[in-house]
Amino acid sequence: MKFNQKKILVALTSLYVGFASAQNTTKLKVGLMLPYSGTYASLGNAIENGFQLYVKEQGGKIGGREIELVKVDDESEPSKATDNINKLIKRDNVDLVVGSVHSGVAMAMAKVAKDTGTLLIVPNAGADAITGPMCAKNIYRTSFTNWQPGFAMGEQAAKNGIKKVITVTWKYAAGEESVKGFKEGFEKNGGTISKELTVPFPNVEFQSLLTEIAAAKPDAVYAFFAGAGAVKFVKDYAAAGLNRSIPLYGPGFLTDGTLEAQGAAANGMLTTLHYADGLNNKRDAAFRLAYVKAYKMQPDVYAVQGYDAAQLLAIGLNATKGDVSKKAEFEDAILKAKIDSPRGTITISKSHNPIQDIYLREVVGKENKFKSVASKSLADPARGCNL
Repeated sequence: MKFNQKKILVALTSLYVGFASAQNTTKLKVGLMLPYSGTYASLGNAIENGFQLYVKEQGGKIGGREIELVKVDDESEPSKATDNINKLIKRDNVDLVVGSVHSGVAMAMAKVAKDTGTLLIVPNAGADAITGPMCAKNIYRTSFTNWQPGFAMGEQAAKNGIKKVITVTWKYAAGEESVKGFKEGFEKNGGTISKELTVPFPNVEFQSLLTEIAAAKPDAVYAFFAGAGAVKFVKDYAAAGLNRSIPLYGPGFLTDGTLEAQGAAANGMLTTLHYADGLNNKRDAAFRLAYVKAYKMQPDVYAVQGYDAAQLLAIGLNATKGDVSKKAEFEDAILKAKIDSPRGTITISKSHNPIQDIYLREVVGKENKFKSVASKSLADPARGCNL
């Protein structure tokens, strides 16, 4: 029997192309490793809502592939983070992971992602090291570094004539790095940090700290808390009467997603963040309308970051025809992109962190109203990143 080698080759090539095409139309398994319980539960839910909203807007597919979510509650517990992400990668065989909120959890996730080459998109945790010394070709962030809003508020406080500040935060990476960013911006412009107060995470017993602040009488206080902790601190600060004589400043996490619970205690507070109410751009107006329709609540910065995590993924996957293994092509597309975010147009730096405007916001009722641009197109210094 004679074989036509040319025909066989053509047949095999067609079979391979067909198989590859079929592979790229299989479901894309996305591991969502977020806090669904505890202090940061509302943040995790908002991130998932934002991510899901973008996917729904694309008809349930990104890069031509239907999305399947595999969810894990990380409990904001760093000691469980390595096991949790390994289960997603090795047991559930996810194609990529999106997470998380807590910086300690995200640091552990980034190490595993870097070691295994798994695509990781960080939709919140601002640990500087993730896009600093731990930066990698397969790790991206759609939120901020802890340095960014802190630095911008430090500059603003100094410009507002504040000379002496006490800082207060949970004693963990996010809080300490936020304070470090504030200190850099504040001291660079002539300010002085008189005390740096901390409390263990997630402790919300603040009375002794408030007593110390009252006795020291600084010009202002810079505080980093989020979620339920932010609600308690702002309410306790007001209940102690400190907000009448000592302005309370902070990054936007102090008031984002918390104003309903904080009530009048937060009114008039100034914060800095990469999102605000009243930005008045078309993308944000459409996003907010769609979010309210889908979830019957107003979106916050966490929802925006989840939305942009899906949007960033789509940019990379559209360029690689749904193939997450093509890391160079994926990265090239993202670094060239101008992402039309509800927060305003952002780009992604070489260290894979957003370059973005940081806004000065004022709490008015239940909104973090846009006041001005505190820092235009602020890029994190990405110290230690060698990409």
